[in-house]
Amino acid sequence: MANIKSAKKRISVIETKTAANKRVNNRLKETEKAFDKAIAENNLELAEEKRALTEKKIMQAVAKGVVKKNTASRKVSRMQIALNKAKASK
Repeated sequence: MANIKSAKKRISVIETKTAANKRVNNRLKETEKAFDKAIAENNLELAEEKRALTEKKIMQAVAKGVVKKNTASRKVSRMQIALNKAKASK
């Protein structure tokens, strides 16, 4: 445990930021799972909506600094590829 006052403050700030980042990450996971579920059910309209929503949430996370830009690009690309494969197989 920290003894210095500024170090105690930093611990408090870190806890607050960690909680905010977890909320953003949990929201991302929820939307990604919804997209995956729509793809698994072969519901392409819903999957397209969920892909757009997930992409928006990912880019918001990038803007907040929770997710790195390359990670976001990779996730968006993989979602689009999965959607394209589902469309091609139908």
